[in-house]
Amino acid sequence: MAWTLDQLNAATPAQALEALDGVYEHSPWIAEQALAQRPFRSLAHLKHALAHAVRTASTEAQLGLIRAHPELAGKAMVAKSLTAESTNEQSKAGLTQCTPEEFARIQQLNADYNARFGFPFILAVRGPRGAGLNKQQIIDTFARRLDNHPEFEVAEALRNIHRIAEIRLNDKFAAEPVLGNDVWDWHEKLAEHSDPGFAEKGQLTVTYLTDAHRACAQRISHWMRDCGFDEVEVDAVGNVVGRYRAATPGAKYLMTGSHYDTVRNGGKYDGRLGIFVPMACVRELHRAGRRLPFGIEVIAFAEEEGQRYKATFLGSGALIGHFNPAWLDQKDADGVTMRAAMQQAGLCIDDIAKLQRDPAQYLGFIEVHIEQGPVLNELDLPLGVVTSINGGVRFVGEMIGTASHAGTTPMDRRRDAAVAVAELALYIEQRAAQDGDSVGTIGLLNVPGGSINVVPGRCQFSLDLRAPTDPQRDALVRDVLDHLGQIAARRGLRYTLEESMRAAAAPSAPALQHHWERAVDHLGVPVFRMPSGAGHDAMKLHEIMPQAMLFVRGENSGISHNPLESTTNNDMQLAVDAFTQVLHQLAEEQQP
Repeated sequence: MAWTLDQLNAATPAQALEALDGVYEHSPWIAEQALAQRPFRSLAHLKHALAHAVRTASTEAQLGLIRAHPELAGKAMVAKSLTAESTNEQSKAGLTQCTPEEFARIQQLNADYNARFGFPFILAVRGPRGAGLNKQQIIDTFARRLDNHPEFEVAEALRNIHRIAEIRLNDKFAAEPVLGNDVWDWHEKLAEHSDPGFAEKGQLTVTYLTDAHRACAQRISHWMRDCGFDEVEVDAVGNVVGRYRAATPGAKYLMTGSHYDTVRNGGKYDGRLGIFVPMACVRELHRAGRRLPFGIEVIAFAEEEGQRYKATFLGSGALIGHFNPAWLDQKDADGVTMRAAMQQAGLCIDDIAKLQRDPAQYLGFIEVHIEQGPVLNELDLPLGVVTSINGGVRFVGEMIGTASHAGTTPMDRRRDAAVAVAELALYIEQRAAQDGDSVGTIGLLNVPGGSINVVPGRCQFSLDLRAPTDPQRDALVRDVLDHLGQIAARRGLRYTLEESMRAAAAPSAPALQHHWERAVDHLGVPVFRMPSGAGHDAMKLHEIMPQAMLFVRGENSGISHNPLESTTNNDMQLAVDAFTQVLHQLAEEQQP
């Protein structure tokens, strides 16, 4: 029989410990420490308390926890000495029905892994959806993680242990993340559409107004109608717009959403999570026959990534009157202009100007997004409240010295352009770190015509400098450019530098940020505030209305713009729950 949280909170210490038996393999000390924090406000609160007990334990205790787990398809499985929980998990993953070849491969991976790290390979084989990974996914993950640094792999093993524990708790408390599963499944189904050249390789790429892009728009439109939106349309730039009306005519709308295009060979959740979470919330309102004092406008933005055409934030930009007509004459790699692509898609270019929104008709804009970074993952936190979207400046430049013979040019007489850029990169690393939340990157570094035996005479490079506030960004830019000049002068070099992009920071509106904070706290999850290093559609809407974002933890160290991008059905469920709480709070504010 399943436990309830009320029963756990009221149980004796012995009863409560028995209830949590087996959640963490052969490690009752974790439950003992976590239970001291009763009463728990939610299952998420309990999960965090358990994870915190592990996080604050000694390294020796953490390694003991890892070593308490059995190998996958290992000796314990063969000897049938696994715990009931491990037997169930390995069986669901098909590990009890391996072919001789699969079994031999896993045994070799187990041996290699133990030899490298000194503990067994831990993987939550029921996966991010809870339904189970297949054997090939397990083997691929096994092989990939063999390349990790030992210190990193300890943390990765612990993160997988927490996921195993989370699923076991779900089973003990009969807590199925139903809405999280639905959101997960929408992502999987939408990922069936991918551009030619990528679809054949099993890669996800959806660029502006391709057949795959238009198929995504049609599918999102269909799902919005199924969710109960009153109006659904594809607008003049390809945005899919769903409106759920307020209880009374003429009320303001809350705008939300994100983008459905992707980078090349990207992940399934970037952007799309911010479409499907509010869709799930609207569906629940519709099922309950409930209307709020404000309407909800969910927008699946057609173009954010700027992959097919150099028109980043085209979808959200059109809503604030920032569609650049010059974009229409841009050509893609096949020579197709944007104008032709829009006409082929049946979009009315003359209507683009009509898309501009009147901010007086909106409460503001909120966006849910996968974090696209490692912070929440490393802190064992499912959600993060965004304080600001970083402002940024980008440059492209070239350092110019003298190409000379690598063997005959003494070190003190060289005018090495590449070394100068390398010195600048080290300075940027040190200078950005001083701020704590500024970042700086030289992402492009190229020695044109370089040769193994020639001192580089030229070095092309890029600069990407970002910070949560404009003054902080400008100070970083000033210091980096000053140092660039000093390096060039000291080394007898010259350089060119051209600014290619400048974006203002977008601080979250305090009131909307507070709503996210209250919602996260209501779920029993610690409120963690963080800046967004990446740009998002919210930063465009920030130019005309208040905005605030919620981040959702990414798995696999938070990697994004990558096929390994992932999150879990439980974290998706928490995002839906947090969004629902924000709707309730805003509804209370809007009551007459």
